[in-house]
Amino acid sequence: MNTIFSKLRNLDAYPKINEDFYSRTLSGGVITLASSIVMFFLFISEFRFYLHSVTETKLVVDTSRGETLRINFDVTFPALACSILSLDAMDISGEQHLDVRHDIIKKRIDANGNVIEARQDGIGAPKIEKPLQRHGGRLEHNETYCGSCYGAETSDDHCCNSCEEVRDAYRRKGWGLSNPDMIDQCKREGFLQRIKDEEGEGCNVYGFLEVNKVAGNFHFAPGKSFQQSNVHIHDLLSFQKDSYNISHKINRLAFGEYFPGVLNPLDGVHWTQKTPSGMYQYFIKVVPTVYTDINGHAIQSNQVTFTEEHVSFLHFLTNVCAIVGGIFTVSGIVDSFIYHGQRVIKKKSEIGKFS
Repeated sequence: MNTIFSKLRNLDAYPKINEDFYSRTLSGGVITLASSIVMFFLFISEFRFYLHSVTETKLVVDTSRGETLRINFDVTFPALACSILSLDAMDISGEQHLDVRHDIIKKRIDANGNVIEARQDGIGAPKIEKPLQRHGGRLEHNETYCGSCYGAETSDDHCCNSCEEVRDAYRRKGWGLSNPDMIDQCKREGFLQRIKDEEGEGCNVYGFLEVNKVAGNFHFAPGKSFQQSNVHIHDLLSFQKDSYNISHKINRLAFGEYFPGVLNPLDGVHWTQKTPSGMYQYFIKVVPTVYTDINGHAIQSNQVTFTEEHVSFLHFLTNVCAIVGGIFTVSGIVDSFIYHGQRVIKKKSEIGKFS
């Protein structure tokens, strides 16, 4: 048994020196104190890094088909009234969404950017008393209202009971509405008067769109749009204006759900129109994104693939050992260099005295 212990003792890589042979120096104490402080701060830094999650980024091929893309927007037009601003979306598959109104809020703003009124688009038309019936007479008591579409009816029982419905019927026919005052519904709803009342105002429009995940475009423009001979046209005749200022600021434009660290390059971008008429386009490439947090919850958005994860404990332990061992070794080298340097200088000074 003693032989075994003796062999194990010979394997000791850390031979012990009797304390009587230790030589403690001032420089060694200073180096020990400094290295201990550095070691402490590095340990705290590594420990904080271990407690916080890190994000891994991967680029993968998107193989999804038939999915939709959510576009979140918040755009301000300081010189374009809400009553004439419309939103359209279309894609290469041929699908079109003209004059989109659902899930959209418009805020009327004055010249200083203060909000005058906020309402969901398409809501707020005034109540109409005794409107003109399709057959020509006024609506009487206990009679069902069916307004004329002024030649744009699609069937014998097609009714247009508001100015918007007449405009929609005209749009579906590919017609422009040149004089709204000739339309009973528009006249009694004060269509042109509302446009005049909003003269000089701006509009902040925000909400979201659900579109196919294919190439396409969406745009804000004055006037209702319609298709005529496969050409996309906006009806501006009814507004009786010669020019429109489409200066704008993009407060937010995001694709998909929000996730930590998302970058929206067009946020805060603004453009000022310096000519009587104009059009401004942004060309965007959207990359599908999957963000997986530390709990495994996946957020479907649009950039690349991000995965949130913790550093393993073994990795943390390895780094701590590297910090302690590295500083201890470097401190020993520095201390040895200073100690032997002092001894050499001391010996030379003693030799000088004897000579």
